[in-house]
Amino acid sequence: MNADWWPWEIKAGKENSGLACRHFEFYEQDFDLVKSLNHNAHRLSIEWSRIEPKEGEFSKEALQHYINVLQTLRVRGIEPMVTLHHFTNPIWFADSGGWIKPAGIKRFLRYCDFVVRGLAPHVHWLFTINEPSVYYSHAFLWGMWPPQAKSFFKTKAVHDHLNEAHIEAYRLIHQIYKDLNLASPAVSIAHHMQAIVGCDQSLKNRLAVTLRKQLYNLEILDHLSRNKTLDFIGLNYYSRNLVHAHSWWIGNLLMETCKDGHHSCKKNSLGWDIYPQGLCEVLGYLKKYNLPVIISENGICTTDDTERWDYIQSHLKNVHLAMSEGVNVIGYLYWSLMDNFEWAQGFGPRFGLIDIDYKTQQRTIRDSAKKFAQVCRTGVLEA
Repeated sequence: MNADWWPWEIKAGKENSGLACRHFEFYEQDFDLVKSLNHNAHRLSIEWSRIEPKEGEFSKEALQHYINVLQTLRVRGIEPMVTLHHFTNPIWFADSGGWIKPAGIKRFLRYCDFVVRGLAPHVHWLFTINEPSVYYSHAFLWGMWPPQAKSFFKTKAVHDHLNEAHIEAYRLIHQIYKDLNLASPAVSIAHHMQAIVGCDQSLKNRLAVTLRKQLYNLEILDHLSRNKTLDFIGLNYYSRNLVHAHSWWIGNLLMETCKDGHHSCKKNSLGWDIYPQGLCEVLGYLKKYNLPVIISENGICTTDDTERWDYIQSHLKNVHLAMSEGVNVIGYLYWSLMDNFEWAQGFGPRFGLIDIDYKTQQRTIRDSAKKFAQVCRTGVLEA
């Protein structure tokens, strides 16, 4: 209730997030399920507003909770992967200007310092920020998420401050591990990428594809790579962007998509194109960085579990293809373990390998999860 999404849900008339799947309470039994499904890694996010509910006031109780979570994973032989910022901000941070102001960087670093010093003995893999491009575009460019500040200039400021926050946090995290005499951690961002596909080969569309590929998929990685602040690349992939620019106006070149039904494909329940070959394509973009790649998110929201397994299987085949072409993929994390509250879309979308009855909190393992568990156990994907 100390996060900026809580008052925004009320103000914007959105479905209230409430208790959701109550993983904060039931994490031990949930991790038993993770173990039963043969997963050897699990990604989780730290809620900043729990750690620092008021500016400068840090909760040792909340920190200890997350230490307990990591230890619970460790004793089950599951490698934790920790995300420090996953879209939400403390209310006090948002009210003080949030990521729009340069001071947000220092506030984030202060939080990172407290959290990482506590968690460092228990975690090797860290993501500083989840999907920075999604955060600044949804919250500031399109105005769909809090604070709904629709402004190009604010978007640019947040873009720059998130980049700088990662760079400074990367250096801070490595220094903390050195101070604590721990082995160097592996630090990155979880970066959202789409397959950028032209509806046709017109000059406008070819230019639009080139611009979007660089701006949406590579610009952040190029910047962080130049600053030597990526130990690996975290890739979040779901869908494609089918480009159809009707004019030379920059807005059309950068944002217009095909709405004429060309090159149609199956869609998930949110209307996103299901485009598995795009995962191999975007993995190919990453070869130039010469870094290990972890697919930190890949999944589908659907009520048809057969469709979920088809999605997983087809995307894993494209991971294998990319690896055969020289991409150093070292991990794959399906999103998500359980059905969860899906931001502005609320409780409707069903992404989970595990079904959640939100009224009873009953967990039910889906058939797709059992099939994926077999792949995790054997390392073999049947044709």
